Amino acid sequence: MGSGPDLFLAECAELVRAGQQLVLVHGGGPQIDAAVRRAGVAERRIAGLRVTDAATLEITEAVLCGTVNKALVRAFGASGVQAIGLSGQDAGLLIAGPLVLADHETTSGDVAFAPGAGSLGFVGEVLAVNPEPIFALLAAGYLPVIAPLGCSADRQFRYNLNADTAAGALAGALGADPYIVITDVPRVRRDPHDASTGIDRLSLSEARVLLEAGAFDGGMRPKMLAIMSALMGGASRAVLAGGERALHKALTGDGTVIYAD
Repeated sequence: MGSGPDLFLAECAELVRAGQQLVLVHGGGPQIDAAVRRAGVAERRIAGLRVTDAATLEITEAVLCGTVNKALVRAFGASGVQAIGLSGQDAGLLIAGPLVLADHETTSGDVAFAPGAGSLGFVGEVLAVNPEPIFALLAAGYLPVIAPLGCSADRQFRYNLNADTAAGALAGALGADPYIVITDVPRVRRDPHDASTGIDRLSLSEARVLLEAGAFDGGMRPKMLAIMSALMGGASRAVLAGGERALHKALTGDGTVIYAD
């Protein structure tokens, strides 16, 4: 394995071979974007978010489950780790419903979500989690690799889920200790533009205050929302870490540790 994502996969494999139980939830945004462009499918966005129509959903499912997920499974297999690829649709792992935009935005410019106008099509939100298949795979020594797709309770509808959202919901249901979020910065920052404001420990209530103050911008906001969801759902703690050997850092608390009050 080479650098970047390959080093992360190598680190995952090293930990699993050493006996660490891990569950990996992956995304695939760039690959989906490229596949949508190649297919010539028209893109429509609401408040900056891609509307997932039926054609886009087919592409998304094919890329996440058939390309990205299986590439990860093969890579782990080549490194001596028995991984099993799933999506949130398998065994009703992630039960979802439609995510609908509200007709307003927050003062920080981030979109507020609630039932109402502005449908995003088959973009979903997690309503329930069935963690039993993951517990069974972990007990049997497998590494579950999960694509962020969900289905309705009656299995009639499929939904594209934000990877952070899916991971946070699953981590809560599994009682993860810790729920690990890997990002491009080593710690959460009080000021997103000032590396010297990194935080070592953060309570859930403190995180809420920072969220409302607009401290979490860009890609950090969905990650922190997912962390909050995980902690409220049953995860013991969460660690956000980044840089070289980020997983090892997270497991030793070298990052921002977020804990329930």
